[in-house]
Amino acid sequence: MSKLFKSFAKRETGAVTVDWVVLTAAIVGLCGVVFAALYDATGGLGTSVGEYLNEKTIE
Repeated sequence: MSKLFKSFAKRETGAVTVDWVVLTAAIVGLCGVVFAALYDATGGLGTSVGEYLNEKTIE
C-alpha cells in the first residue's frame, strides 16, 4: 500500500489539469465580479436617462 501511495504522489500528469481548472475558475470569477460592477453602474445610468427622456415633450 505504501508503494502504491508513493507512486501516486510522484506522478505529475494531473497537476497541469488542476492548474488549468484553477486558472479558469479564477478568470470566470473575475469576469463575474466585473460584470456585476458594470451592471450596477450602467443600470443606474440607464434609469436616469430613461426618466429624463420621459419628462421631455416632443414638439
